[in-house]
Amino acid sequence: MAASRVLLLLSGRPVSPSFVQSVCRLLGAGPGFGPWPTHCSFKRGQLVLSDRPFPGASTTLPLQVGRKGSRVGGRSGVWSWRGRPGSIRLDLLLPNRAVLPNFCPASEALNQTATYPPHPHQRPPFCPFVALDQQQLRARGSELPTNRGVDLGVAVILQSSDQTVLLTRRTSTLSLSPNLWVPPGGHVELEEELLDGGLRELWEESGLQLPQDQFSWVPLGLWESAYPPRLSWGLPKYHHIILYLLVVSQESQQQLQARIQPNPNEVSAFMWLGPDVAAAVATMEDGTETSRHLPQELPPSILIVELKEDGGARPLALPVSTLLRTTPTTAEGKERVSSGTKFALRLWLQHLGR
Repeated sequence: MAASRVLLLLSGRPVSPSFVQSVCRLLGAGPGFGPWPTHCSFKRGQLVLSDRPFPGASTTLPLQVGRKGSRVGGRSGVWSWRGRPGSIRLDLLLPNRAVLPNFCPASEALNQTATYPPHPHQRPPFCPFVALDQQQLRARGSELPTNRGVDLGVAVILQSSDQTVLLTRRTSTLSLSPNLWVPPGGHVELEEELLDGGLRELWEESGLQLPQDQFSWVPLGLWESAYPPRLSWGLPKYHHIILYLLVVSQESQQQLQARIQPNPNEVSAFMWLGPDVAAAVATMEDGTETSRHLPQELPPSILIVELKEDGGARPLALPVSTLLRTTPTTAEGKERVSSGTKFALRLWLQHLGR
């Protein structure tokens, strides 16, 4: 049997979560909305998670499950990072002082804890694995996968030197999350380093290959993903833990865009999102049509590049209102930004100090 891609340490005991089990719940997530600080160890093709420190744990990241409610801001410090070939350095800048860890290998991270406050108003989560209780699981067990566990994915938040990030729109023909705006990402292969997996997915979907000496990176957070995302859409067919990586390029948006060659089998459009629009998108609450802390002035549209059937591409003005859509209660293929992407954008904005 293949090794588990996501392994949990519960009271020091290794546990491979089954497809139907909520990872957040197994790790002791409380009744709040999270995110919850989770101790991690990154191995080739595998992610080890625990709610407490353990030998070999190299970093502590926020873990979030699909939910209603969100908030931007509320942090006491700002992460910054500096890189050199084969290593990363992260600085946690606090008021009037700075903690400066030593350089460490790029396959490791710093044993710092990042915590983020939950939304002040409690709402029930809509993640299917949280909503399904054990009685329902037994009653409907024959309809759920029984021969696989939780899959591991990685997604890259690629930031240009002028502080915009790349999002791609998944094609309408994909069986998983069609028409959603997401960062480049996908499955991590067996024995593959997580950063290598993220850079491979970035290349496969966008055609971008980043020179080793022209970018730095840092893990942002973990997202427990289900698809379909709501029980009202049907029982889940996919269950992933997604690791979001922030990759900061030294190249500008214009330089990167000149080299983009999207894969038409997976990508139907792409865009560069700046902090102001990203903040509006990140504050939209799934399950409502209103948002919090929207900027006073938002542009009516944002420029995207859409792929044509003949293999060409065209610029197109996409209404910003499209990006502000939330997860509907019934299955539909409307274009929107995924809930996990909103979570990653919130973490990105926090890194920018916004």
